[in-house]
Amino acid sequence: MSDVKTYRVTGRMLISHDHIPRWQKFTVEVRALRPEHAAEKVYSTLGSRHKLRRKHIRILSVEEISPEEAKSRYAQQIISLKGWVR
Repeated sequence: MSDVKTYRVTGRMLISHDHIPRWQKFTVEVRALRPEHAAEKVYSTLGSRHKLRRKHIRILSVEEISPEEAKSRYAQQIISLKGWVR
């Protein structure tokens, strides 16, 4: 059995911080070993996808969920993988 767990990370991110700043809610499901790793993955993903700095991302909660609770199609596909091909 794998030690990798599924986490649901919720928070807010600052959109349009140059013009009219507004905080937008987000919920992301990621696979990680620990909650700290899940938070780092969210910082990395949102930072690269939306060109945000870490100070513009506020993580409010990181909770472990069962794989069956995952709503994200991407998370469900990753969970269903049986192995990796190198």
